[in-house]
Amino acid sequence: MNLNQVLSTVNQVEKAKFISSLDRLCSEVAQTDKAIAKRIENIDGQIKHASGNDISALYEAVKDHFRESIKEQILMSSAQINLLVNILSRDGNCVARLTWIETLYVNEWESITELTNTLRNEMDTVVENEFNRAKSLNIYHKCIKEAYENDSRNNREKKITDDERGILNILSHELNLTVDECAAIEHMVNPIGKDGIQDALNQLRDIGLLFISKKRQEVFIPDELVELLNSILGKDLADKYKLRVLRSLSDAELNNILKAHNRKMRGISRIDKIKSVIHAGIDATDLLMHDIHNPSANMNDKKERLKQLITDLNIDVEKIGTTINERCDIIINFFKNASEREFNVLSASGYKELLTTLEMHYEEIIKIIKEQFELEPNETINTDKLKMLGITPYDILYILSNDEVKTVRDSMNLSKRGDPRLVILESFANATDRLIENYDLLAHRDLNGLKESGIDILEADIGIKFEEVTKAIFEELGLIIDEDIRKEINTAKDKADIVIALSNDDIVIGEAKTSKKGDFAKYSSTSRQVKAYVNRAENIGKRVAQVLIIAPSFSDNFIESAEMDTEVNISLLEASGLKMILDAFTSRRNPKFSPKLFTKGGLLKAELIAKNL
Repeated sequence: MNLNQVLSTVNQVEKAKFISSLDRLCSEVAQTDKAIAKRIENIDGQIKHASGNDISALYEAVKDHFRESIKEQILMSSAQINLLVNILSRDGNCVARLTWIETLYVNEWESITELTNTLRNEMDTVVENEFNRAKSLNIYHKCIKEAYENDSRNNREKKITDDERGILNILSHELNLTVDECAAIEHMVNPIGKDGIQDALNQLRDIGLLFISKKRQEVFIPDELVELLNSILGKDLADKYKLRVLRSLSDAELNNILKAHNRKMRGISRIDKIKSVIHAGIDATDLLMHDIHNPSANMNDKKERLKQLITDLNIDVEKIGTTINERCDIIINFFKNASEREFNVLSASGYKELLTTLEMHYEEIIKIIKEQFELEPNETINTDKLKMLGITPYDILYILSNDEVKTVRDSMNLSKRGDPRLVILESFANATDRLIENYDLLAHRDLNGLKESGIDILEADIGIKFEEVTKAIFEELGLIIDEDIRKEINTAKDKADIVIALSNDDIVIGEAKTSKKGDFAKYSSTSRQVKAYVNRAENIGKRVAQVLIIAPSFSDNFIESAEMDTEVNISLLEASGLKMILDAFTSRRNPKFSPKLFTKGGLLKAELIAKNL
């Protein structure tokens, strides 16, 4: 979830700590930055009165200053805070129940304690006048102990400063120690507490790093702050992207990585080797520039291998660079900007179909998703939840091994030519495109026409499919579909089809109606439905700017009743008109579509909207 979405989910009290932190920082920066000062002026000088969009824009403007502020406060905190930050920055942990975060913390604490004991035994094997791994561990232990305890000699609180941390990071790199080994050695010097997780979370909330919903008993960390945490922790690539790189390597290259970091490799499966590398926290730049290559490889060999890896990872760039550093940067930067691009590969309905089909052809997929992204065992997994966690269709397919994904492809009777993951994705992208192309047939429930167009669908599923494709069209127009608010206003009996977020508090409620007879004429029942949704939305603090009803066409009586309704603002749009707007949008070089075009009221003129995009 991005910052704007989180701000619209939590209440005023729950976002107060973040806003206070941002307000204080903006006030400091505004004294020397006229641009920031002007932005604050534009919202009447009060950030607490600003919309979610304004707050997000202010965060973007001062995020470098925010990062330094957060980094400084984390460094001054306990080892427990540092361990918790490492957990919260991982893929899949940005939205989680408080009790689950506590479970993850205890698991991580036990894992570090076990590794600490293993390393302590290894350190005892040091041989005088011999430089080996045991010697490296002892050197790092002595240095981190000195960095931590030297403050007490000057009557100051014991802590490792930013400067000392920077030196220790260089030392660990030169001694070839991994992130988990460094954490385990630090645990020897400054033992991490096992209890008190709630207090630690509250401390992180107080500095503006996360949000805690008391009602939901959930922790929220916006995507922007996860990115900030990864930067503070020195992660050059998220684990899910590192997994993709490792999947593309040969067994020999995986062994090279394990050998370079003194990890066990004999008698271990390929899957466990990959897990070991990821858990070790090895820097992606080091992996690409050094670890994957044979010790005898020269610079040209390394450059050629990265060139081939760019091809294997389907990275489409005009120039692949001439140096090993440039090629390494191309791979890392490609993934850093991948999330939005990968979500756009499939529509909402296409993503749902992908997940449903994977469950049919690979029964363990939900279990694997939960294990890979550290989700609760009893968590309900659907595409809405996955989107909230920033998990894309690509991420799902890459948690399957190369052999597993080929098995799924073959089970789906898809072409064996090309990358199996891309072949699977393209099959769902094409299915959604066909449904959008035949959107008017869906609206009219024309089963025969759909079958003639190569769309095999049950008549009972047409209504749901029309709703999903309508959402997909809105998403292609760049609108924000808010599933969280939709769930809040739904009841067991009445369920709104679509909620479009206009701003932090303003929404449009959409209803997608199919009709075999053509003209949709059920105004009284439809108006009762939408008015109930409007009331429930207002009860949770949202303002319904408009109700938008999409149908194949409307009877004259329906149109007249909607225009004369004084209780709620209703706009009507024919399905063919929405398709016309989408066609005009996709044909423009730099199209701009505002959801306010749907708030004019009455029967909307699709031709006029399409013409003015």
